[in-house]
Amino acid sequence: MSDTLDLFADPVELTVALVDVRSVSGEEAEIADLVERSLKAHAPHLEITRSGNAVLARTRLGRERRVVLAGHLDTVPINRNFPSRREGDVLHGCGTVDMKGGDAVMLAIAALSAEARHDLTFVFYDCEEIEAERNGLTRIEREAVEWLTGDLAIVCEPSNGTVEAGCQGTMRVEVRTRGKRAHTARAWMGENAIHGMGEALRRLEAYVPRQPEIDGCRYHEGLQAVKISGGVAGNVVPDEAVLTVNHRFAPDRSVEQAEQHLREVFEGFEVVVTDFSGGALPGLQAPAARELVEAAGGVPVAKLGWTDVARFAALGMPAVNFGPGDPTLAHTQEEHVQVQQITGCFDVLKRFLLA
Repeated sequence: MSDTLDLFADPVELTVALVDVRSVSGEEAEIADLVERSLKAHAPHLEITRSGNAVLARTRLGRERRVVLAGHLDTVPINRNFPSRREGDVLHGCGTVDMKGGDAVMLAIAALSAEARHDLTFVFYDCEEIEAERNGLTRIEREAVEWLTGDLAIVCEPSNGTVEAGCQGTMRVEVRTRGKRAHTARAWMGENAIHGMGEALRRLEAYVPRQPEIDGCRYHEGLQAVKISGGVAGNVVPDEAVLTVNHRFAPDRSVEQAEQHLREVFEGFEVVVTDFSGGALPGLQAPAARELVEAAGGVPVAKLGWTDVARFAALGMPAVNFGPGDPTLAHTQEEHVQVQQITGCFDVLKRFLLA
């Protein structure tokens, strides 16, 4: 492989070059070095710095607005899908969807950004696919938050080339019931905690989730039991049962409001919050966001999962997901992307960002 990537090449060829560099989470040094060298060689107008295995670059053109483009460099572990291979208009390989196609589009835009319509910041970060405390954005926010601020953030995660606005929040809780142990031969002397969970399960079965519309985007909430545990031995009445519930909530609810809602749903039960991440409002009324939607020429849709757009929204800016690839193929052995989506996303961002 060359010491640098040709950032003026077809974004599809850039994708191939990135996919063919192994970069499983925690092992991004090689690809980060390559991205840094390539930006310095082909985009000398950019201010470039390094944060661990994240590469940060930005213009200083004095424009009225700044747009932040973000993409992670890491992939999940390779699963007999490396290196890349192309079959007609389909590119196969680990990271083609999640998310080296998006990274390639970002690099191609960076190379052409000397006369951009907006000031641009490019954030190529590490460790997105593993625990949040190791996510490169966590470190950058802590040490150099100015690199993450602007008037609009575009996270180039796969979105089938559609603008996915904001994202839903997520919360996990444990619903607990307590009873009294006894020998099953004398069960009437105990109180069965598993039996006591029946009412909580009935409430979940009857639950009707909201579908609020925000900025023209319809979000579909969810409340699902994802795990249940209890029991001591085959001849003991159990004295504790735990039901784990996952709640996906629309971004018009705060974390605090989501928790209050779950406590109302499970009123009378012991409820313990074990994990949560707030959502991100779409913010499509912001001028830069409207321009992007217009450039994309389509109707934006709600992001139903959680992505790093929430981190940018928490910093006070509208944030969207926009990148090539079908997100349902991410992390699969069959991961692949239509090359037209890569070039299509590049064309949209070129119309939106470049003079």
